Amino acid sequence: MAEAKVGIIGGTGLYELEGLTDTREVRIKTPFGDPSDAIILGTLNGVKLAFLPRHGRGHYISPTELPSKANIYALKSLGVEWIVSVATVGSLKERIEPLDIVIPDQIIDRTYLRSNTFFGNGIVGHIAFAEPFCPALRNVLYSSAVKVGARAHDGGTAIVMEGPQFSTKAESNLYRSWGADVIYMTGLPEAKLAREAEICYATCAVVTDYDCWKETVEVVTAEMVVANLRKGIETVKRIITEAVARLPEKRDCICASALKDALITSPELIPPKTRKDLALILDKYLKKAK
Repeated sequence: MAEAKVGIIGGTGLYELEGLTDTREVRIKTPFGDPSDAIILGTLNGVKLAFLPRHGRGHYISPTELPSKANIYALKSLGVEWIVSVATVGSLKERIEPLDIVIPDQIIDRTYLRSNTFFGNGIVGHIAFAEPFCPALRNVLYSSAVKVGARAHDGGTAIVMEGPQFSTKAESNLYRSWGADVIYMTGLPEAKLAREAEICYATCAVVTDYDCWKETVEVVTAEMVVANLRKGIETVKRIITEAVARLPEKRDCICASALKDALITSPELIPPKTRKDLALILDKYLKKAK
């Protein structure tokens, strides 16, 4: 029986969701190392939920060093089918203001130091990623944001940069010329790994600043980001509480069967260790292939 239906990946404080009951911590070992921290299990609005602090409690893991494979694998092992990623983002558009909520629908990968797939080591798979965020979960998050009275934006293109430094003005203006809406450091490889694991994934983003393109505002600092996150986190809590109760019983989106036609390697050629490490994700397809 699944320990949790919904996973929340976010920062410190979200495990204090009002109404979260029957809480307990679990530590999970994965073939890809340890997750960022212990996972907090509980029940919210009658839905089993798992919370994972992305950067560890105390925020000591940088975006580049996040154990994303272990995080996604651990949530999958608990039975999670939906992941809500909570993130802080910088705005690249005048109309998207600090403390707004954005539910992006597209993503541009500007990372270059991160391993972004479960595949390799003797197995090749190519998932479709044209729609990088689950459409069904996005709709639930946006409607929930509207319901709780947030100033929310449905859709938008997110840039995921490597970090940990913030953008230069030249970079910020380049991304604006591409038509991008927001920028942050943590959406990838999470979104790609979640799709490979056939988990629905979407981001609920709190806008904390105007990046550095807007000349009339103060320079972006970590202090500014944290201060605005604290203001916006209460809105995010209300959105999550509303959203978990709105999730459909059955998943019929692209995410639920993402691996159906993605595996290229002949099953008999997959090395035993790789097959064992990925059994949680691949077994339902590999057993059919026997």
